[in-house]
Amino acid sequence: MTLTRRGLLGAALGAPFLTSAAFSNGAAVRSNISSFAMQDWRDHFDGLGRAMIVADTVSRALHYWNAEGADHRIYPTSVPISDELTRRGYTEIVRKKVGPSWTPTPSQMQRYPDWKPIGPGPDNPLGTHAMYLGWPAYIIHGTHDTRKIGRRSSDGCIGLYNENIAELFALCPIGTRVRVI
Repeated sequence: MTLTRRGLLGAALGAPFLTSAAFSNGAAVRSNISSFAMQDWRDHFDGLGRAMIVADTVSRALHYWNAEGADHRIYPTSVPISDELTRRGYTEIVRKKVGPSWTPTPSQMQRYPDWKPIGPGPDNPLGTHAMYLGWPAYIIHGTHDTRKIGRRSSDGCIGLYNENIAELFALCPIGTRVRVI
């Protein structure tokens, strides 16, 4: 079996790209069961100069490019549980926090009145790092619950493994352009 770029990318994202019936007569049958779509910054932004992020809620992947467009990284994500909770469009990172505290949003408090704010630590749903977007209550953050990655599991945020958000946090200055699709 020959490793392909798609196969390596699937392994990197932690999601299988070939179904269990991956071979037919010895030839690989391509079946992208994760709906992964490769992104190019040129399809989303007019030019370089600032770091860029595209959070693809369909393929559940976050794409990062540095200000020169030369460094492209892809991270698996969790995404909002419904289209109603998904804000799409352009924004930017306006604030960053290591060891963030979590406070339920007004809509969460309406649904779950017993929820209380949670400080930094293993019970915090924001994980180890948070990058706040220009839209109120929308955050790119880590998670201690690794089962959420690759799933529709948030109330609007984009979640990453704590190791990935720590890396992305270091790469993204305030003002990094963000597009959620």
